[in-house]
Amino acid sequence: MEGGAVATVDDSGTEFVEGHVVVEGDRILSVGPGSAPPQEGAVRRIDASGCLVTPGLINTHHHLYQWATRGYAADATLFGWLTELYPVWAGIDEEITHAAASAGLARMALSGCTTAADHHYVFPRSGGDVFGAVVSAAERVGVRLHAVRGSMDRGRAHGGLPPDSVVESLDEALSGTQDAIDRFHDPSPGARVQVAVGPCSPFSVSTQLMREAAELARRNGVRLHTHLAETLDEEEQCRAEFGRTPVEYADDLGWLGPDVWLAHTIHLSEKGISRLGETGTGAAHCPSSNGRLGAGIAPVRPLLDAGAPVGLGVDGVASNEAGGLGEEMRQALLTARARYGPQALSVRDALWLATRGGARCLGRDGELGSLEPGKLADIAIWQLRDLDHAGIADPVAALVLGQLPKLERLLRGGSVVVDDGRLMSVPDLTAELTAASTRLREVAP
Repeated sequence: MEGGAVATVDDSGTEFVEGHVVVEGDRILSVGPGSAPPQEGAVRRIDASGCLVTPGLINTHHHLYQWATRGYAADATLFGWLTELYPVWAGIDEEITHAAASAGLARMALSGCTTAADHHYVFPRSGGDVFGAVVSAAERVGVRLHAVRGSMDRGRAHGGLPPDSVVESLDEALSGTQDAIDRFHDPSPGARVQVAVGPCSPFSVSTQLMREAAELARRNGVRLHTHLAETLDEEEQCRAEFGRTPVEYADDLGWLGPDVWLAHTIHLSEKGISRLGETGTGAAHCPSSNGRLGAGIAPVRPLLDAGAPVGLGVDGVASNEAGGLGEEMRQALLTARARYGPQALSVRDALWLATRGGARCLGRDGELGSLEPGKLADIAIWQLRDLDHAGIADPVAALVLGQLPKLERLLRGGSVVVDDGRLMSVPDLTAELTAASTRLREVAP
């Protein structure tokens, strides 16, 4: 591909006003200014004139099953939202989950996302293979998946929020997690699917499950993920129950480190921010969801300054009905500036969060997140030759601050996922998602 602007998002922030990217197989062969050099053999040239070429975007936190429950509890706080939705989610099954995950991954692909982390923690007893349904949806749409096998063992009977019908016993949670790793985790270079371990949150999981899940993850060499410090309610409950902040509690349980990334991390003290930086613990920043639930604004600038990996997340679309990752770049920039001032986050910082920051959170910085020789050819080509972006001289500013551009192409490992704004692998998923949402409403209490 050649003729367009190129933002590599490498360590030096290399950009070309007019550049090229050469792909061979599933890897990037070369990146540079001007037209691509002559190549041997048959070559397909993609004209990127009037476009911006960036790495494919990386979503670090999602709950894909929630695509079937958009629009519920529209004006609630997190705890009120969960109280209303948990009984509805108790009705999900394999078919509903597959339809919801397919729709969610399709929407993310159309917003420039080539890799998505999904945190699935609801396992109704009669729901079938809901985790496998998420994995098969990623295969169907054509994007990479970091499938986080979540769990909850603390239902209402034990002081938690979820109904007892959707929680597991300690043994069920641990054995289910091991089974997910055995079935789906691919540790090899270029993996399409990897599995992480993800007890849901401190207020829906026992201390024992948090501790033993971390041990299980490290025995298997996989990453760890959970929600942390999302609301002030969580902070108050954690202090009352455990006598420490959420970050201190996670630290005590072995839940900080370079193999961990945490969702939200909004309510952090200076000490907590420093601790995430010291340990290399990642943070999945979900600005639209946090705003929708009124949870607060994460301290992204201080976390970056402390050295913590920070990526962007859509979060479940029951709390972010738009569901696109590309839009989160703009939202992250605006919320950071609203809290810390106009210098808090630049347009290139926002693009870095959506690419390199996400790759660091998922442990894939050696393969994903930038356009460099040897890395996987996960590439987004954004159209900027339209009314929405005309006259914006800086293409990265056009991408981040303007209307999210249409995709000319989206490549995952060199394979075309989106072409001229159209998803290649599946037809329109509207009817399928509508049917799944309708059926779930009919069985909801």
